[in-house]
Amino acid sequence: MQKQHIGSIYYLRLMAMLFVVLVHVTAAYSVTLGADTTSYQLYHFVNRIVRIEAGIFIMITGLVFFYNYYPKQMTAEKLKDYYRKRVFFIVVPYLVWALFYEWFAYQMDGRELIFGEVVQRVLTGASFYQLYFIFLIVQFYIFLPLFVYLTQKIGWFRKYLWLVGVLIEIGYHYLNAEYGLTSTVLFLKSLGTFFLGGWLGIYFSRETAKRKAPSTMYWGIGTLILGTVLALYHYYVYTTGQISFAFDPYKIVDAAYLMVGGYFFFRVMETAYEKGKGMPNEIVRNVALYSFGFYLVHPFILRLVSLYIPVYNNYSFHVQVAARYIVVVALCYLFIFTIHKLSPRIASLMFGKLPDKAVFLKERQK
Repeated sequence: MQKQHIGSIYYLRLMAMLFVVLVHVTAAYSVTLGADTTSYQLYHFVNRIVRIEAGIFIMITGLVFFYNYYPKQMTAEKLKDYYRKRVFFIVVPYLVWALFYEWFAYQMDGRELIFGEVVQRVLTGASFYQLYFIFLIVQFYIFLPLFVYLTQKIGWFRKYLWLVGVLIEIGYHYLNAEYGLTSTVLFLKSLGTFFLGGWLGIYFSRETAKRKAPSTMYWGIGTLILGTVLALYHYYVYTTGQISFAFDPYKIVDAAYLMVGGYFFFRVMETAYEKGKGMPNEIVRNVALYSFGFYLVHPFILRLVSLYIPVYNNYSFHVQVAARYIVVVALCYLFIFTIHKLSPRIASLMFGKLPDKAVFLKERQK
């Protein structure tokens, strides 16, 4: 029996890559606009609520790998092949870009290239602000075979995988905050969305069948409410300091937002794939193939674009931010596509696994 195709993956990847660029482009509000202005509050809201992108990307990782590996027996040969591919398609691109950003930070900001400090930053995902995320993904790949094995052997663990993940994530956060266990970014901080993706991968047929259920609307409402509460909480507690709590529940609300939102968008994007048969799905797929590359390259492209499209504290700010966003997204795509077109093998070393043939948006019919 042929396995179902996970059509939502490309739509979710597209959403995540567009949102991550939006997060960093709109971040200019925090150093440009006055904190007491309506525009500042609006951009703060947008900037916080689209941060669901990180949870979406981690959920996708869990979804794809549990879907593919849960039905399989992890033999020594399969484990060897699994880790070989992870090194080639994840670790190598990470190292390439970590070293590039070390040089970039030296050129742009004058950060010193002291060997020991460079090694430490590379090994902890601290070479540039977005690389911590790739460092997280690498950790998930390391432990994935163990998690798959546990779901194969322990029924309750498999059934409540998403719940186990979010409880461990929240527990780890508060224990680390209380006792200062580590300053290193560990995969435990995002285990909830990863296990949610794994749970969706295991029960994919059942869950995708619910995509048109009336309850999808309620999941959407829940996502909007939680995202709004999260953004307002961050503004009034962390930004203005107008409100304070003896116990800080931010992590709980954040985890709930990422979990509920992740599940909601999984359903929505499954429906989008179903309705987008033909050209829409083809275009989305061809763009979304570069999602990993977008995460890697957009910071340096944004930095360069910012030199030519400055932002000012007046009404032109909105136009300038929109222009930055459009130009950065376009240049990221063209940069990755060009390298992919010229050398698919080099592109795979730089941006992760890519097809042998580069297609610009849509395959041209001869």
